[in-house]
Amino acid sequence: MDDTVDLALSGRFLRGLAKSADRPALLAGGISLTYQELHERALLLAGSLLAHLPSRPAAIGVLAGKGPSAYASILAGLYTGITMVPLQPAFPAARTRQMIEASGVGALIADDDSLPVLVGLREEGVDLPVLFAPGGQPQPAVPVDPAGALSAPMPVRGEDTAYVLFTSGSTGRPKGVPVTHANTHHYFGLLDERYDFGPEDVFSQNFDLNFDCAMFDLFCAWGAGGTLAVPPPQAYRDMPRFIADNGLSVWFSTPSAIALVRRMGGLGPATMPSLRWSFFAGEALSCQDAGNWLAAAPGSTLENLYGPTELTITVAAHRWAGEDALNGMVPIGSVHGGHQVLLLDRNGEDSAAEGELCIAGPQLTAGYLDAGDDVGRFFDRNGRRFYRTGDRVRRADGGELLYLGRDDAQVQVLGVRVELAEVDAAVRTCPGVQDAVTVAVAAQGSVELVVFYTGEVVPLAQLARDLRKVLPVAIVPKRYQHLAEFPLNSNRKIDRKQLALQAATTSD
Repeated sequence: MDDTVDLALSGRFLRGLAKSADRPALLAGGISLTYQELHERALLLAGSLLAHLPSRPAAIGVLAGKGPSAYASILAGLYTGITMVPLQPAFPAARTRQMIEASGVGALIADDDSLPVLVGLREEGVDLPVLFAPGGQPQPAVPVDPAGALSAPMPVRGEDTAYVLFTSGSTGRPKGVPVTHANTHHYFGLLDERYDFGPEDVFSQNFDLNFDCAMFDLFCAWGAGGTLAVPPPQAYRDMPRFIADNGLSVWFSTPSAIALVRRMGGLGPATMPSLRWSFFAGEALSCQDAGNWLAAAPGSTLENLYGPTELTITVAAHRWAGEDALNGMVPIGSVHGGHQVLLLDRNGEDSAAEGELCIAGPQLTAGYLDAGDDVGRFFDRNGRRFYRTGDRVRRADGGELLYLGRDDAQVQVLGVRVELAEVDAAVRTCPGVQDAVTVAVAAQGSVELVVFYTGEVVPLAQLARDLRKVLPVAIVPKRYQHLAEFPLNSNRKIDRKQLALQAATTSD
């Protein structure tokens, strides 16, 4: 394998292909696809797209859910050698349009799950060439052309952008995060050294494909020649059965999934004996939840992973063995090798013990697609570029990091990162609303968003319906409270602490 392919993110699939050509690469929707079959589908889609586009676009959008064709589409996007942008069909068309425009998407690979949003995109003025993955429309705008199939993935350079993911933005529009092949090459190289994944492993694939942790699922599994198994929503009614039926050995999800499996009665003693690795990320993980999970998966090694999208999937890890920890929360652990860590106190000065976590190193994106979004998030020191995570941490004995909470107005809702200011901006667009403030309160092991608004009294159903047009469903608030005016603090600013206390002590 030459250096350009080995450096490419798609090169990890080729590693798996070399080990496991006739073994299943994917189990999804009742369909099993081998490495060879998935490879050939991706070559066909990528070649068809490149052969029929009049010019090379800045990016290829992959508009797909989690059906079998979605994974060939993601791989095909990477095989083109062009920046790949995963797009979620469940997102509002207006939000998807913003992502398409921000990243310069010039063509789409789509599947059946995406048909409704394609109609919505056309209504939003988006008219791009569309290639439907096998199983899609019989007469696509871009034909699936066997004569144009690639013989191998297109070469890339380390500095080329592998994919762009979007995070919540305080301005009311999502922020694009470009991740290079060099970023992912460093990341997965470290994981190869840390874990013993192999062809016999079967990995869960819980994360939506526009969520960075999904890249861990795909390219850890495929880099090892293992199998991805995609749990359908109904699998959570009896997750131990799904794990047993599919022979899962590697699990990865947000901590919220633990509470869901527990509510469904799935966390009894040794109910998931086949698991040998269990990973959690996207939210703070409590020691209680970790202990409950390990009781159900006693043969499993459990790790709490941490990392914002800007730092390529995850950049720290803690292997938990049942020890007590600060505030009953599992530490986020040690930052990956090759990175530099700074802790900044409330005054922006260096602290040896506690402060906002800032990281520089080979997994860090160079900046957002819109350089204006970099302000306040990136800074340079001694020739290195640092990212301010907004997470407050404390150094424990031995140097591991303990998570204390956010320093800013960003929260995680079911693993989805959201700027509260983005929700505020969206609520202000609702007819009748004059101003809005969103706060986050603890709820059932996760976080719930509560909106306070002024202006006219608007029916709650109407507010939720309007917000679903511009926000992902996961971050549409479920609680709203009308106020004649907002409370003010001594500085005559909106008293967000009082609103948060009010939200925590009242319910609908």
